[in-house]
Amino acid sequence: LAAITKSAQIPFSSWLPAAMAAPTPVSSLVHSSTLVTAGVYLLFRFSVSLSSSMMDMLLYLSLLTMFMAGMGANFEFDLKKIIALSTLSQLGMMIVIMSLGDSDLAYFHLLIHALFKALLFMCAGAIIHNLMNTQDIRYMGSLINYMPLTSVC
Repeated sequence: LAAITKSAQIPFSSWLPAAMAAPTPVSSLVHSSTLVTAGVYLLFRFSVSLSSSMMDMLLYLSLLTMFMAGMGANFEFDLKKIIALSTLSQLGMMIVIMSLGDSDLAYFHLLIHALFKALLFMCAGAIIHNLMNTQDIRYMGSLINYMPLTSVC
């Protein structure tokens, strides 16, 4: 239960997008390398002692989390909340991989996700800063003309 709550799986997933009110560096720390990945790491460490019925439950919860986060991101306009929902979807993917029995791949996904999500938050912070602190993606058109290197992120 603690690992599911910490990794923001359904039904405990509502706190993760709500945590985006924090400044971008804090959000980056929460979403990329420390807080939410601790739940997945906890599951990784204890995956050998979990029963097959528990792994099946984790599989279904994480599949539902992946689907709901992906659908929710399609209807969101706040850049940081979209990134939070993508984190939620990726955490679900990690737990799906782990519940299917490939813990090494799930751990590799955890490490790569931490690196790329930190880079994504740095780029998002630069975009938000250069657009006078607006996070609404509806105002971010033709970003490649103004910030070509950053918009590649």
